[in-house]
Amino acid sequence: MYDLIIIGAGPAGLSAAVYAARAELDFIVIEGSMMQGGQVLTTYDVDNYLGLPGIGGFDMGMKFAEHAKKLGVTFVTENVISMEIQRNVKSVKTDKNTYETKTIIIATGAVHKKAGIPGEAEFTGKGVSYCATCDGAFFKNKVTAVVGGGDVAVEDALYLSRMCGKVYLIHRRDEFRAAKSLVKKARETDNIEFVLDSVVEKIDGENKVRSINIRSKKGATIKTLEVDGVFFAVGMQPVTAFVDKNIEMNEAGYIIAGEDCATNIPGVYAAGDIRTKQLRQIISFSNLSGQRTVPMLLHRWKNILGSFFWY
Repeated sequence: MYDLIIIGAGPAGLSAAVYAARAELDFIVIEGSMMQGGQVLTTYDVDNYLGLPGIGGFDMGMKFAEHAKKLGVTFVTENVISMEIQRNVKSVKTDKNTYETKTIIIATGAVHKKAGIPGEAEFTGKGVSYCATCDGAFFKNKVTAVVGGGDVAVEDALYLSRMCGKVYLIHRRDEFRAAKSLVKKARETDNIEFVLDSVVEKIDGENKVRSINIRSKKGATIKTLEVDGVFFAVGMQPVTAFVDKNIEMNEAGYIIAGEDCATNIPGVYAAGDIRTKQLRQIISFSNLSGQRTVPMLLHRWKNILGSFFWY
């Protein structure tokens, strides 16, 4: 039986792993992907992480993972299916094994939301994508569209503008939620065209994407844009399918946990994107998750749960 199981190897999970290793706990990190780092791996540039200005997201994710590996962290590449948390000795079931543990940190993060429009599912992988840094290279000198109004959408448009002939940036409102500096940079980029107050209603094509139908929200006008690729950046949804139903979550599916990352179940913590919080930035996931969660659970083991954990 382990002292701790960390589910997820993004910035929050890796930070917790670093602190757990330094505390000499007996633990593992379970991650479904062969590559540790989480969503940051698909980020083009990270320009607001102190000390690492302009670092690529992939490089940052690799640095996080290397730090954990240097400390001897054990990674298990399996997919978590369910968990049993009602007993003092908890268990995590994967597609290959069942592991027992005293404490769990859930740090599985979130994935890209689907837009839910006709043609989206049909052409996913055939022109429809949710990751510009993953698939952008397939559209060199071609025409693409990015759908969304946040930082990710604008960053995706900027990234694609470096290789694509033209990029439409489509947003349902007339103003962006993204940082003003990003929007300014996008407006100054010659091959990015803003399409505001508009929504994508349909994606058309045969074996791959050929066009999208756009409807203006200011009227019933529908126009067709010929594009080779459509990149959606319309938000995230938490990865909680395996989470025990007794753990409290909000209406959007995020786990309810305070700044100490503790859930309503003793011995179960939530860190990073999966937790209800205002800030969703890498620095808040990495540094704070590890600094708060692992020391907190160590304190609780020793002072609240008594000798049970130390037999």
